[in-house]
Amino acid sequence: MLEQPDAADLLATARAALLEKLLPALPAHLHYEARMIANAMAIAGRAGAVDPKPLEARVASFAEDLAHFASRIRAGAYQPGTPAYTGAAALLREMVRMRCAVTNPRALG
Repeated sequence: MLEQPDAADLLATARAALLEKLLPALPAHLHYEARMIANAMAIAGRAGAVDPKPLEARVASFAEDLAHFASRIRAGAYQPGTPAYTGAAALLREMVRMRCAVTNPRALG
């Protein structure tokens, strides 16, 4: 067990300091870059909180790895009407939801 604060807490604290203390002191022409850094810090914090193992296990039920799963999709293995379509489509939706939860949670509504 690691000591507190953990990485997500440190990123959140550093992000808050950047936005609340440093950004107002920066010249206006650097505000975009500072906000971009703050957004990257938020994404990194959310990414660290996601456990990809359940999805990796589900991908393994379709193919040996994600690259092989993608090649099988391109080859038409999961077309509508095929036996594996429903499961593959559900897995892809879950993968997109996980990705959005990390990179753009507002897109999820």
